[in-house]
Amino acid sequence: MTDITSTKKAQQALKRLGIARSRDLERAGVSRTQLRRLVERGLIERVGRGLYGLPGAARTERHHLAEAARRVPGGVVCLLSALRFHGLSTQNPFEVWMAIDRKAWRPRFEHPPLRLVHLSGPALREGVEEHDVGGVAVRVFSAAKTVADCFKFRNKIGSDVAVEALRDYRRVHPKRLEAVWRFAEVDRVTRVILPYMEALG
Repeated sequence: MTDITSTKKAQQALKRLGIARSRDLERAGVSRTQLRRLVERGLIERVGRGLYGLPGAARTERHHLAEAARRVPGGVVCLLSALRFHGLSTQNPFEVWMAIDRKAWRPRFEHPPLRLVHLSGPALREGVEEHDVGGVAVRVFSAAKTVADCFKFRNKIGSDVAVEALRDYRRVHPKRLEAVWRFAEVDRVTRVILPYMEALG
């Protein structure tokens, strides 16, 4: 394959995927040797270990979510990271919080740092939204599901964070508290969350 062809194939793949793993580029027909040359020539950019993007592509605060989504294809952004995504928290967690299946392989890499929680069945499947982040499809739990999850994992993140998330959700979505209740049923935390919802009126 000529350098022109490998460059074209790599750039087309990155335009389609946003961020790609080396194996994604290999599937597109770019060998690891060609990949290394393209990086050396500045035609593509290494954005993380084993992750590549187009040079000069805009990097937003959500870029690390796209990286995590590429590294953990079955994962769903959750808890503190999802709260931040939905504008329900001023906290900016250092780690990307992701939910994975209880039986899933536990990914190991240094960047971006991950905090994994395990879910299964409806608790993992329901309330999942897909958002485009720099050309990468990132799966994120909805705002209502995230609030219910905060009560489910209150021992991990703190009850005060869960209560604050519920208050912020009500402020932003005053007429959609029934969605939180529905996901509280999915997460089996209705008895825990009920007093707080009653207090909010």
